[in-house]
Amino acid sequence: MATETSDPATTPMTDAEREEAAGQLVDRFSLWSGAAGLIPVPLIDIVAVGGVQLQMLRKLSELYGVPFTDNRGKSVIASCAGAIISASTATTTAMTFGSLIKGIPGIGSAVGALTMPVYSAGATYVIGRVFMKHFASGGTLLDFNPPDYREFIKTQQAKFRRKSAPSADTSSSAAGTTGS
Repeated sequence: MATETSDPATTPMTDAEREEAAGQLVDRFSLWSGAAGLIPVPLIDIVAVGGVQLQMLRKLSELYGVPFTDNRGKSVIASCAGAIISASTATTTAMTFGSLIKGIPGIGSAVGALTMPVYSAGATYVIGRVFMKHFASGGTLLDFNPPDYREFIKTQQAKFRRKSAPSADTSSSAAGTTGS
């Protein structure tokens, strides 16, 4: 007889350890999503980012012991993306623009290469954080309701912007310390 303790999903893990592991997972997949945003072919980059997000959701599901199916995962990501769109139309518009502009020779590739990775990483970060919260509260893919997370999504978007913004405060505070 086989015991169920051999399954890694049933290995005891404290909530703090699970949250730390999930946070590292989300950060890693956000970086991969940003890399997928560098794909120079318009719309293929968006498909690649969606694949990265689906894999992240699969791994988060495993970590939290939530059953996962590809079809459910795809529809949940689409729902969450819809919530992100309504929370920030500018982000979605920029992602689409960043992808489509890559089709313009020269300047289009440069602009797309600068915008798409940042927005892809940001969207993936927000989706990951939303599902960390949802799964930690006992939620599943079947009971996910994006409107419940609108404010949390806005908070996570702001957190990502602060996290990814260049640190200009250091140079300005150093320059401002010279007295009169």
